[in-house]
Amino acid sequence: MPRPTFKFADCREEQHSTAILDILNEAILNSTALYDYRQREPAAMAAWFQAKAAGGFPVIGAFTDDGTLAGFASWGTFRAFPAFKYTVEHSVYVHKDYRGCGLGKSLMSALIARARESNVHTLIGCIDATNAGSIALHENLGFQHVGTLPEVGFKFGRWLDASFYQLRLEGPAQPVDG
Repeated sequence: MPRPTFKFADCREEQHSTAILDILNEAILNSTALYDYRQREPAAMAAWFQAKAAGGFPVIGAFTDDGTLAGFASWGTFRAFPAFKYTVEHSVYVHKDYRGCGLGKSLMSALIARARESNVHTLIGCIDATNAGSIALHENLGFQHVGTLPEVGFKFGRWLDASFYQLRLEGPAQPVDG
């Protein structure tokens, strides 16, 4: 079976919040990709999109030929202090029906390109230490493991270690304080 092709575009709340919510909730229920216990409610998406818009943070979607959202990638604030303004924490989620076809790499590549355009200096990924697929994806894209926090999460009856992966980019050419 040939690999599917995808089109990439920015997601919009009114068109894509339900599909994003479905992807997130599946990850919450069935994986340690999110350290949440309960599914998010539809009302949570309004605040999520509002935070993305307020921060100027992208939400890049990958769409099938029929317009189905197959996955998305985004970033948000790494830490809420001004000196971290050139660093973002990213996330990438692929719908369960489209995993294993290279979509995660395509989404991350699009997100990295957007980060370069936006003068981001550092992308940070916090990955559950047992998520071998996500770790391999990040390492293949040049991310470096910069530390693991042991037993900082607890889900599915076990302690979880959070590993941090970092990709440093070129920009900005002339960073400024303040």
